[in-house]
Amino acid sequence: MSHITAKASLTMKQVLIFGGFMVTMSMGIRHGFGLFNLPITSANGWGRETFALTIALQNLIWGAVQPITGALADRYGAFKIMVAGGVLYALGLAGMAVSTDIMNFTLAGGLLIGLAQTATTYSVVYGILGRNVPADKRVWAMGIAAAAGSFGQFLMIPAEQGLLSAFGAQDALLMLALMASLMIPTAFMLREKNFAHSHNHGDQTIKQALKEAISNPSFRFLTLGYFVCGFQVVFIAVHLAPYLKDLSTSYPAVGAPAVATTALALIGLFNIFGTYSSGILGQRFPKRYLLSAIYLGRSIAITAFLLLPPTPMSTYIFAAIMGFLWLSTIPLTNGIVAQIFGVKYLTMLSGLVFFSHQLGSFCGAFLGGYLFDLTGSYSIVWKIAIGLGVFAFLVNLPVKERALQRTVNA
Repeated sequence: MSHITAKASLTMKQVLIFGGFMVTMSMGIRHGFGLFNLPITSANGWGRETFALTIALQNLIWGAVQPITGALADRYGAFKIMVAGGVLYALGLAGMAVSTDIMNFTLAGGLLIGLAQTATTYSVVYGILGRNVPADKRVWAMGIAAAAGSFGQFLMIPAEQGLLSAFGAQDALLMLALMASLMIPTAFMLREKNFAHSHNHGDQTIKQALKEAISNPSFRFLTLGYFVCGFQVVFIAVHLAPYLKDLSTSYPAVGAPAVATTALALIGLFNIFGTYSSGILGQRFPKRYLLSAIYLGRSIAITAFLLLPPTPMSTYIFAAIMGFLWLSTIPLTNGIVAQIFGVKYLTMLSGLVFFSHQLGSFCGAFLGGYLFDLTGSYSIVWKIAIGLGVFAFLVNLPVKERALQRTVNA
């Protein structure tokens, strides 16, 4: 028998509500960091590369530590992990607010918030879903949780812009730190009371689970595709606002702050529909084909955005399309991982494939700032994003979604 007890300690409604709120706050706050790029760098006399490096480091730490956090959550339960994550998130935001030198700002925004995100985002919440939601509703539930993160982006982008406009970057970050602290009581509502009694790991060890996953071709294909996902979404999240601002010399209408704010909010809004739809479609159609279609669709959308004359309307259409495709990869990718390997080590294995996502995120965030400072343009990075999308389209096609047959009970 599986290590999951027949009687879940949390109801599906409870997991979806409070797990969704956890992801809403964690993902919502981080999606607005791009709005702080120019205010913070201008106020401190830093280049854009400095801010980009902090966000890149945040994403790299998030990815590198996520498998470890996932293994701890699989072994000891997610509750304690999420409490620690809420504390670190609040401290990181407060540290960003009061930092006046590059080192402290990078440690607060990169290290602390990167660690916090390993404990408060999808991988840990999906582990709880896997233990408490029936298999026939699992991908749908993952879509709901991903949609919650999308709603957080839609909610928090205008909220963060409002805080920036009314109070400035420093006070806005302190207010966000208070909001992040709400994740701590939320974690208590996701405490799995019978976790210690039901969580028997059977015969397969963590080492065996890791070896099994790494040696599996489909897992490697998913990992390569997820790198592309991270590159594209974080580059756009961090650099779309300054990219539009740079266009204001030739196209004044698109350089208005309201255009960037509206575009980022539209990404969050349409991402709600995209992630929810991917959860539903993933229960009915091969998830690998859906993933390939998403990546190809992103490349087409970016190409059209760059070729068409920049206007507020073309920007909003691009944001809506990208939003629909934005995080719709998450329930599909994690659903395939659960389908192949089961849910015993789902948090850890989701974290492992997510590490590739965050390597891509690091490259997207950092290369955007580095190549802009080097060339004065984002053109090269946009082209890289298009090419990677085509690569991810191809690499997801051979993924096999069949469950592994083991001689040990997983």
